[in-house]
Amino acid sequence: EPKPEPKPAPTAVPVPAPELAPAPEADAAPRTIVSAAPNVRRLARELGIDIQTVKTANENGRISLEDVKAYARAIMESGGGASNYQPVRPSGIQGHVRAEKMSAIRKATMNHMAHCWATIPHVTQHDTADITRMNELRKRMIGTAESAGVKLTITSMLVSIVTGALRRFPNFNASIDAEKGEILFKDYYNVGIAVDTDKGLMVPVIRDADHLSMTEMAAALTEVSQKARSGQIGLDDLQGGTFTISNLGGIGGSFFTPIVNSPEVAILGVGRGAPDTEGRLQMPLSLSYDHRLIDGADGARFLRWIVEAIEEPIYFYMEK
Repeated sequence: EPKPEPKPAPTAVPVPAPELAPAPEADAAPRTIVSAAPNVRRLARELGIDIQTVKTANENGRISLEDVKAYARAIMESGGGASNYQPVRPSGIQGHVRAEKMSAIRKATMNHMAHCWATIPHVTQHDTADITRMNELRKRMIGTAESAGVKLTITSMLVSIVTGALRRFPNFNASIDAEKGEILFKDYYNVGIAVDTDKGLMVPVIRDADHLSMTEMAAALTEVSQKARSGQIGLDDLQGGTFTISNLGGIGGSFFTPIVNSPEVAILGVGRGAPDTEGRLQMPLSLSYDHRLIDGADGARFLRWIVEAIEEPIYFYMEK
C-alpha cells in the first residue's frame, strides 16, 4: 500500500502585537501652597500679582505685605505692568454675581492708586487741631465773602494754611526723579482738592494758591468743585498739582490713611470736626508722605506747623 502523504505542518497565524496606549503626558508641576496672610493675598490680587511668583527672605517662607510691595515696585521699575495673573471670578455658587464695566474714571483711579500704593513707601502721621478760633474767624468773615459772591469754608481756609506750610517746608512741594537720583523742588504751589462726584473721584487743582487772598481762595475752591461735579472739568484742571488735600469731614469719620497722589510726595486727609468735653471743635488730620524723601521728624514738624496755624489763624493771615 502506498504510504500516506505527510500532513503539512500548520502555518502559524501571526498575532498582531497589542497596541500600547501612549504614555500619559506628565502633569504640569503642581502649584505649591504659599504661606501668606489673607490681607497679603488680597493686596496681591488687587495689584494683579500671582502670589506664587513672589519671593521672600523670611526664614519661615511666609510672604509679607512688604514682599508683595517690593515685587510690584520691581515690576514697575523694570518697565513692566501687572503680571498676567487673573484673579478667579466668583463662580456664583453663593448667589447671583452681576458684572459691570468700570467707568473710564474708575479704571484710571484703580490703575493710578495701585501704582501709587505699590511704588511709594507710605508713612501716615495723625494729629488733632482745635478749629474753634478758625471757625469763629470764618463766621466773622462770612459777610465779606458773601459780598464778593463766594462761600467761605473751613476747607478754603485750610488750603491757604497748607500753602503756607509748603513754602516753609519745600520737601513737601517736590517730587522724585528716581532714575536720575534727583529731588525736583517746585517754586509754584498748585493744591489739588479731592472731590467726590457721581462719576468717581476727581482731584481738580487750585493753581498758584500762594497768590490768592482768603476770598479768592474760596472762589477758586467753589469753581473747581462745581466744574468737577457738573462734568465740565478739563484735563488741564486735573494736572500739575504739587500737594493734595482730601477732606472727608462733610461725610464723617475721623482719621484715615490717604494715598499719596504720585508724582506728589504728600497728602493731607481731613476728618469731621467734633466738640471735645469742653465744647471746643477738634478736627482730625492725617498726613501721608513718601518716606523716600520725607523723614518722620520732618512729617511731624510739617503737621504741627499746620495745627498751630489752624489754632491761631489770625496770626497766620497777618503774616501772610
